[in-house]
Amino acid sequence: MNIGIYGGTFDPPHLGHMGAARAAMALLELDKLIFVPAKQPPHKALGDDSAAPEQRLAMTRLMADCLLAPERVSVDELELDREGKSYTSDTLRQFRKRYPQDQLWLLMGTDMFLTLQTWHESQTICSLAGVAAFARTEADSPAAFLRQKKLLEDRFGAQVRVLELPQVYDVSSTEIRRQGDGAHLLPSVWGYILRNGLYGVHRDLTHLSDDDLRACALSMVYAKRHAHILGVEAEAVKLAKRWGCDETLARRAAILHDCTKYWSTQRHLACCEAYKLPLDPLELTSEKLLHAKTGALVARHIFGQSDQVFDAIFCHTTGKRDMTLLDKIIYIADYMEPNRDFPGVERLRELAYVDLDAAVALGCEMSIEEMNEKGREIHPNTLMALASLQH
Repeated sequence: MNIGIYGGTFDPPHLGHMGAARAAMALLELDKLIFVPAKQPPHKALGDDSAAPEQRLAMTRLMADCLLAPERVSVDELELDREGKSYTSDTLRQFRKRYPQDQLWLLMGTDMFLTLQTWHESQTICSLAGVAAFARTEADSPAAFLRQKKLLEDRFGAQVRVLELPQVYDVSSTEIRRQGDGAHLLPSVWGYILRNGLYGVHRDLTHLSDDDLRACALSMVYAKRHAHILGVEAEAVKLAKRWGCDETLARRAAILHDCTKYWSTQRHLACCEAYKLPLDPLELTSEKLLHAKTGALVARHIFGQSDQVFDAIFCHTTGKRDMTLLDKIIYIADYMEPNRDFPGVERLRELAYVDLDAAVALGCEMSIEEMNEKGREIHPNTLMALASLQH
């Protein structure tokens, strides 16, 4: 196998890291890519504004997840678990023991590549892994890269690949920490920074812009869910325009509707207990039902959203008796957003812009049919929603 080892402080991980990782996977035909956050980098001291190791690890995991290749991409904690400075030679020794027969590639940017001969045990590094270097800025000199490649090959017998990136991000983590915005970050990483108040960014979570609220929501779920959330948002806003609903409320309810989708049952139950939200017997054992309840609670108590948004998220999975216009829009947008693909979805999409009540009723009927086919109990709220829509 070809295995890429991409180390760094990732303080925070940014679009430059992401672009380089994606290019390395393609150009080196990597079977595995492993991000390795450093605990204490030997070449520089972490500043007072740096995130804690566990926070840098969490952000690196968010970036890795956004590559949407969980079978190939992972994040390893070995340098965070090891005491002392995070020497690359020690890390490569551990990976060589783990993968004795595989081709290891050490991925690095310009600054690291051009000084590799000065590193601790540079000869050992070059003997344990190939070196794959990519340019970080447009000013990086091809001639300097070629000279360095020859130096490492002649002095250490190194195997060197110089990777030409299709897109260059001229940015550093230091600059990003100083800027205090998400311009050069994945939305999920920026959302994590917002939610945790890192790098001097202390926004009031109850008064976020739409963009910042969206980033926070995306940071709370796996990347495979991002397209669905964005699809529900776009559909909800279109439906709000069509039916005269408040577009801001529709947008915010859609952004947050799945924010607790991947919580464990224990975490859902703890949240409901903390906010004294009663649950019925079906909800107590179903994460699918619980995420609507806890998503509504987070929307209200963490992000300061209105009762209308709370109610729309609360019933977006089951529906309920006497749904409001906003409730219906979020329910059906979740059901038939552009990424959904199942028999009957096109009919739902047509009907939603002609007769919203009929579309929601059809959605309830389809849910009931699905539950019956799976032999599962139907939540009473779905039955009551259908009954109220048919009168």
